[in-house]
Amino acid sequence: MAARPVRLALCLAPLLLVVVWGLTNRPLMYEGAARLTSADPGWLLAALGFTCLGWVAASCVRQGALPERLPPGLLLASQFAAGAANHALPAGIGAHAVTLRFLRGRGIPLDRATASLALYSLVKPVAKTLVLVVFLAASPAGRQLGELVPDRRTLLTVLAAVVTLAAVAAVLLTVVQSLRRPVTALLRTALADARQLHTRPCRVLALWGGAAAMPLLQACVVASVGSAMGLPVSWAEVVIAFLAAGTAVGAVPAPGGIAVDAALVFTLVAFGSPLALATATVIGFRVLTDWLPLLPGALVLSALIRSKVL
Repeated sequence: MAARPVRLALCLAPLLLVVVWGLTNRPLMYEGAARLTSADPGWLLAALGFTCLGWVAASCVRQGALPERLPPGLLLASQFAAGAANHALPAGIGAHAVTLRFLRGRGIPLDRATASLALYSLVKPVAKTLVLVVFLAASPAGRQLGELVPDRRTLLTVLAAVVTLAAVAAVLLTVVQSLRRPVTALLRTALADARQLHTRPCRVLALWGGAAAMPLLQACVVASVGSAMGLPVSWAEVVIAFLAAGTAVGAVPAPGGIAVDAALVFTLVAFGSPLALATATVIGFRVLTDWLPLLPGALVLSALIRSKVL
């Protein structure tokens, strides 16, 4: 009997989060909606199409990170619902929690499901960085970044922070035996699954192809919104701006990508866009990718919980 109130609370929690988020972000929602009402509807429709393809790409990466075949429809629904969960927790934790519940419901053991999430989290930034390098090498727009490229002091600071974190992790694993055993088992499982996945071309294509497509599709959403609003920046420049902003500050654990949005506005301005128009473009991007799907995503999340898929 006690399980029913708990499940009901879990079903209603996503909707409650949507209401709270909407009430606390009323000015942003109003400004973004007002800008979009005067934009070119054709380009906005294209942006919506790229947004939908982004969920398909995310599903491909999730499937590519696991040897077992997952039901495509439910996998896509879980990724759509994961977008709503991401507004409650920062740094992708909400999406990972939803996916973990989904994988456990499909009978995947906890260690292998966790290893799948780790592989997903590793492949995404690596693929994004590789795509950025290709665009910087192939497009003359990359030379316009100029002042946005970190100097040697910044790079050394970042490197020192990474080395320090690695050293602290190594010390903890060496000293704390209770922590070493599960982490070692997780790494062993992750390496075994990664080796198996990379012997199957279909999984490699889904994993790496989907991871490369995700940031490109998101950049196409920004470019489409910018075209709808008359942004004086080319598509190649918008793609480079989005990839550079996401790569630079994508690891900042801020809900809703606040740090990435600020960096994207700054990068678009560096490419010659007026500040007001760059801000409106990023707001429009968030309206289409986050705010508009938020309520449907919460409803899907509640439905998946109610049907015990999650």
